[in-house]
Amino acid sequence: MTPPGAGTRTFDWQDPTPTWQATATMSGLQIWQAIAAGELPEPPIGALMGLRVPVVEEGRVVFAADAAPWMLNPIGSIHGGAIATLLDSCVGCAIHTTLPVGVGYTTLELKINFVRGVSADDGELQAEGKVIHRGGTVATAEGRLVAASDGRLLAHATTTCLILKPR
Repeated sequence: MTPPGAGTRTFDWQDPTPTWQATATMSGLQIWQAIAAGELPEPPIGALMGLRVPVVEEGRVVFAADAAPWMLNPIGSIHGGAIATLLDSCVGCAIHTTLPVGVGYTTLELKINFVRGVSADDGELQAEGKVIHRGGTVATAEGRLVAASDGRLLAHATTTCLILKPR
């Protein structure tokens, strides 16, 4: 691994309120299509992580982010929390793309298998989330995190989400 040296991490985000408000008039798929097109602000966690959204389909999303020195843990590999954030985001948002207007979700369970260490030299990481089951109360999805340069599997995950219907 290339030694990272010192650095500074700053980021800007937009007010996410318009995105939250859009849930009253847009489906989850429409919201994520609008975020990917730059028509709605991305969630602040996306700005923090430097997420890009190259693919949005019903039941499937792909997020991309660059492995970076600011993500390193004490032993010099990318922190598991950064990997978990990428995977939690892609699996949850894959479920979100299946939800109608006014319906939300929250993570009930997230299971991650770390297959190999990730370094800042791995470059672009791609996290793909796919819905396995979408019921009326619960949905499940699976995700894979790969190195974009060679497709090496770095980690995979499953999630169970609670579907939040309006009261």
